[in-house]
Amino acid sequence: MLRHVNRFHGHGSLRYVYARGRAIRSSQLTMKYIANPRRRHGRFSVVISKKVLKSAVKRNRVRRRIYEIIRLELPHIRGGFDVVIMVFSPEVLVMPHSDLRTAVKQLFSQAGLYK
Repeated sequence: MLRHVNRFHGHGSLRYVYARGRAIRSSQLTMKYIANPRRRHGRFSVVISKKVLKSAVKRNRVRRRIYEIIRLELPHIRGGFDVVIMVFSPEVLVMPHSDLRTAVKQLFSQAGLYK
């Protein structure tokens, strides 16, 4: 699980990233990000709609898997960014960990968030 300092708190911050953030899309995931000069640490959120996965258990499983990938990549990511990863495909639930990790890392590299 991500540390408290690396997680979003409240819907206002998410709304700001949705409105003003830049988007990078792949077939299963979309990442919106924006620089936040007020913070030293990056903040991350994973959003999965009920339309994608009906069961809360399945949504939470996907969310935990992606948070773990972010936690492992965190030392290599530049700070000061707010990042929201949105899941649009139910295939992510059964996707092997290596493929999911590659997809998330590819989004980070396309956004230029690596040090």
